[in-house]
Amino acid sequence: MRRSLTIVLLASLAGAAAMPGVAADTAPTAVKVINQLKLGGTGGWDYLSFDAQRRHLFVSRGDRVLVIDVDSDKQIGTIPNTNGVHGIAVAQDLHRGFTSNGKSNSVTVFDLDTLKTVSTIAGTGEKPDAILYDSASHHVFTFNGKSGTASVIDPAKNAVAATIALPGKPEFSATDDSGHVFVNIEDKSELAEIDSSTNKVLHVWSLAPCESPSGLAMDVAHKRLFSVCDNRTMTVLDANNGHRVATVAIGDGPDAVTFDAGDNTVYSSNGESGTLTVVHEDDPDHYTVVANVPTLVSARTQALDPQKHRIYLSSAQIGTGKEANGRPKYVPDSFAILTVGKP
Repeated sequence: MRRSLTIVLLASLAGAAAMPGVAADTAPTAVKVINQLKLGGTGGWDYLSFDAQRRHLFVSRGDRVLVIDVDSDKQIGTIPNTNGVHGIAVAQDLHRGFTSNGKSNSVTVFDLDTLKTVSTIAGTGEKPDAILYDSASHHVFTFNGKSGTASVIDPAKNAVAATIALPGKPEFSATDDSGHVFVNIEDKSELAEIDSSTNKVLHVWSLAPCESPSGLAMDVAHKRLFSVCDNRTMTVLDANNGHRVATVAIGDGPDAVTFDAGDNTVYSSNGESGTLTVVHEDDPDHYTVVANVPTLVSARTQALDPQKHRIYLSSAQIGTGKEANGRPKYVPDSFAILTVGKP
């Protein structure tokens, strides 16, 4: 996941809302913030992941993963000892979940049914960030921010099986589950394609005019890749050949993007502007911005519930001042999950 947001206090105070701490809506939209689950606690956050089969939302939280039952709207468990956790990958066919632990260069393996830790896999590249399960190869990939590599994990052996050199610093990833894994290269504004059967980089494509790409999602059926970028831009590439087919305007500070195949909609969560850009895929080469839904400044990561067509976002209230490392201070115990959907 990218560096922390640079956020001014003024932005965090923009507007009141029907829900505490959520910016006021500026225009009628089809979707809006419909729930705020207050979780509190300490620690930062990064990716979210959704287990659609069990209706569980996995929320990274510094040194642990919170497990939320979205239908009962409550926390039902915790995956502990995930030091510096960034992402969570779900492998339904294996009944396993995997976390990328950025501070310990490791992966925690847990049972999706019991939520119990099964194994800890050491020896990934430095600072594993994005993590992905590719059902074609039955391998887990971690994308290692500091070493500029991808580690390939064989879940049958709970061990690192290969290392792939990448052309720069990796960010979010996506798979077509047919032998191709894709990853944004943040510092080069590029996108790399990996053959998951040979663990080789097949292509590296430019994302221009995108700058500093982070979030990545895919319309698998139509072979379209969506990269969201720092310069308020989403670039759409043809996954067959890397051709840029569209550029779409989004909000400030995007860090994640999802594609809902059920209604052909792309969602970009923009942490600095405190909005969720809703983009309709009119056809594979044409896209229309439907709305910029007010969320909360800091709500930059998200997960999709494909059954109910809802988006879940991690967020917290911005406080005053900054931490010693320059990051913004957050109001204590203000961490919450926002749900965006139809009322």
